[in-house]
Amino acid sequence: MINLGILISARGSNMDSILAAIKAGRIPRAKPQIVISNNADAEGLKVASEKYGVSTKVILSEGLKRQDYDKKMIAALEEADVKPDNGLVCLAGFMRIISPEFVRHFKMKILNIHPALLPSFPGLHAQKQAIDYGVKVSGCTVHFVDDGVDSGPIILQRTVPVVEGDSEETLAARILEQEHQAYPEAVKLFTEGRLKVEGRIAHQL
Repeated sequence: MINLGILISARGSNMDSILAAIKAGRIPRAKPQIVISNNADAEGLKVASEKYGVSTKVILSEGLKRQDYDKKMIAALEEADVKPDNGLVCLAGFMRIISPEFVRHFKMKILNIHPALLPSFPGLHAQKQAIDYGVKVSGCTVHFVDDGVDSGPIILQRTVPVVEGDSEETLAARILEQEHQAYPEAVKLFTEGRLKVEGRIAHQL
């Protein structure tokens, strides 16, 4: 069994999709332990606690350096029994860049989802970047987190066509539908021990 910690900043729709898949028995080896947010008003906190019965915690970042904030996150995750030897941390719309210390502590035990086909269009406003560049296909990427920005080994990707007249919002909405399928699938692969990373290549076993 893999103990799961999920980090969110707002509505947590990808968190919802992961927890729904666990509740439905589609990820039988995952046990959600805690949802942490840097935003006390995050809608996803209520979803986690009331819809799924998952413990939640708010850790505010005001006045804290990144590494000091992340020490508090590590402590909260470990208190909830999400540790490097038994756990997985999922970033689900967590709007902070995590520190190298956090990445090292949970090395290759942190997943993130990005609304573009990496390595294209990393960072913020990926959908707008894709439209402005004129690509015909975009999508989403689930990847391990390393010290870079959206640069870790890619686990899986889903494609979405970019259609004439797309706005950032319309493209984002279609990509989000694929995110909600891809993220739970990646979590399932991890919890079943079906991912092996060699260099920057994540192989599915």
